[in-house]
Amino acid sequence: MSEDSSSAALTTATDDVASSTAPSSPYDGSFYFQYAVVIMGVVGTAANALVLYAMVAAKEHKKQFLIFNQNALDLCSSLFLVIIFTIKLCKINYTGTVWLCFIFYREHILWALVLGSSINLMSITIERYIKVVHPNRSKKVLRKWVRWLAAAFAWIAPIVYKFILVIATSHFIDGVCVSYVVFESRTAALIHAF
Repeated sequence: MSEDSSSAALTTATDDVASSTAPSSPYDGSFYFQYAVVIMGVVGTAANALVLYAMVAAKEHKKQFLIFNQNALDLCSSLFLVIIFTIKLCKINYTGTVWLCFIFYREHILWALVLGSSINLMSITIERYIKVVHPNRSKKVLRKWVRWLAAAFAWIAPIVYKFILVIATSHFIDGVCVSYVVFESRTAALIHAF
């Protein structure tokens, strides 16, 4: 095999990789899906902002603190959904921009907020259960600092978890940003999957 034919094969292989990782075209179904996601994100952002405004205007945000926190998490999730999918529609090249790639292209901040929303929803469920089933104990157990701690945990824990996981397992492979690929061992990958 001559040097010219091997460089031609390498160029063809590189072009194949580039074309397989190219952004969606207007004729691709994922292109329209991304537009639909942006529209849903805008509607979700507006709806959650309206609910937060109504709670503050009615001075319910202090009485229903975990519900207010839930709407704040959902507002941030919707806002990042709009930002991330708008960036994807703009077809930005992430080569060399590690943090932009990991945060926006791979949607880690969005999924951290969704996980935080799930944690906060579980906190609301536990709070309501204690209020209904144990009304006498609820005044002793459900103090203001407990609610603040539950809200802070819903924000901090998923973000810390996702970023530790992202830093440990993400890399650029052939110029493509990939996550959850490089685990220390197969056991670590199985533990994360579980």
